Amino acid sequence: MSSIRCWIVASTFLTLTDFMRSRGFSYVRIGRIGTDCSLKRFQIWTDFTAAPSANEQMTIIHIVKDRTARIPTPSVYRGEPLFQGPDAPAYDNLMACVKCGLCLSVCPTYATDAVEIQSPRGRVQLMLAVEQGQIPLADPVVEHLYHCLDCRACETVCPSEVRVGEQVLLMRGLAEGERPRHWLARLILEQLMTHPERLELAAWPLRLYQWLGIQWLVRKSGVLRLLPKALQSMERLLPTLPRTPLRRALPEVTPAVGARSYRVGFFLGCVMSLVFAKTSARTVRVLAENGCEVVLPKAQKCCGAPHAGEGDIATLKHLARHNVDLFAGYELDYIVADCAACSAQTKEYAQLLDDDPAYAERARAFAAKVRDVTEFLAEIPLREPAAEVRRKVTYHEACHLCHVQGITQEPRRVLGVIPGVELAEMREASWCCGSAGIYNLTHVERADQILDRKLDNIASTGADTVATANPGCLLQLMAGVRERGMAVDVVHPVDLLAESYGADRA
Repeated sequence: MSSIRCWIVASTFLTLTDFMRSRGFSYVRIGRIGTDCSLKRFQIWTDFTAAPSANEQMTIIHIVKDRTARIPTPSVYRGEPLFQGPDAPAYDNLMACVKCGLCLSVCPTYATDAVEIQSPRGRVQLMLAVEQGQIPLADPVVEHLYHCLDCRACETVCPSEVRVGEQVLLMRGLAEGERPRHWLARLILEQLMTHPERLELAAWPLRLYQWLGIQWLVRKSGVLRLLPKALQSMERLLPTLPRTPLRRALPEVTPAVGARSYRVGFFLGCVMSLVFAKTSARTVRVLAENGCEVVLPKAQKCCGAPHAGEGDIATLKHLARHNVDLFAGYELDYIVADCAACSAQTKEYAQLLDDDPAYAERARAFAAKVRDVTEFLAEIPLREPAAEVRRKVTYHEACHLCHVQGITQEPRRVLGVIPGVELAEMREASWCCGSAGIYNLTHVERADQILDRKLDNIASTGADTVATANPGCLLQLMAGVRERGMAVDVVHPVDLLAESYGADRA
């Protein structure tokens, strides 16, 4: 009830704040004393050099916490937005923000920085200022947009259903259209990620780096400390790579064990194929154990999640059309992915291609069949696993699974059917781990702060195993527990289920 009361009070004072701005005040900040949400006092500040009194505790009802960050608040604007169309942020959705501040309590960047502009509410106001022509879509604005993790936790709690993460990605796309993309980003997004065979070839130097013992020498010698932080972060995230990418190793069709109940297309993620090939091979075996004939279209390409994160909407749409066309050639009951980012992104193909008459209907049909593997296994009559797996497991919720897809209980139900597994809930299970695509490479220090909070919560459970359903989270948590010296295994839920089935033959 307290959250609802805060929201009602916040909505009531929006008219007041707009009125005061129209009278020349730059910001209105409402403060209170006490621990409940009742309004004890409100004050108006225009002198940003004076600090509030020490005993004042700010409520969620405030416009700017850091009074040095002057975010234009264009709520009195009545004109048309500058950017319109399917690839522009949804202006009406941004305007639905009532500035209640519920999002601040779940935003990792606001938790680390305590600055309004690093909050979902601040980003909404920033995007509105751009849309209304008050500030240009220039580098300082774009920089703040890229501080967002796109974890979507704000969307889960927003009472007005403002899709902040989605709008941030679209605004990034507009920004990237206004300036040339860095050559390395173009190489990776347009030349490597769009061609699986090239991506597999590019991984060979990393395999040699490991097979020749160079990685061991680099880590033992301490030479990593001399490298830039981004390279240090890249190296520490690198796990032992499989000898062969799974796309090459798996047959195109894996028959069901026993009677066939479903014909399932397997959407094999880029990172899963190159890095976690054993896990994805186990996914195929688990599906087969549950009556699925598994089809792996070898010509499939990246789901486009990295391109969405970097604002490359044109390439994202190209990849979506390719995958929709490819999977339409197979008579499939479902399309299953064991990467949360892949299942989230492919479910969004329907919205992405909704304005394309040639693909809208096919994209909707494709997206309707997509399931995350944990979601699918929780939907079907699951064959009861027999072998005991004695582990104390805590579950980390991948952002693309819980916030983007709303899948929270299904992975827990899958873990719950495994004999011997003791499930220990951690605090803030849905709090981001700091991976967020390549965020842990581009924003190393903040990503490490976010990871530390997650590791503390894992340690408090006393678990010997962490399960999570996204490769980015797997890499981030593996690196974190290794550097802390924690005796904790990091696995995908399917790894444990496969072990119980005796299907671990990858």
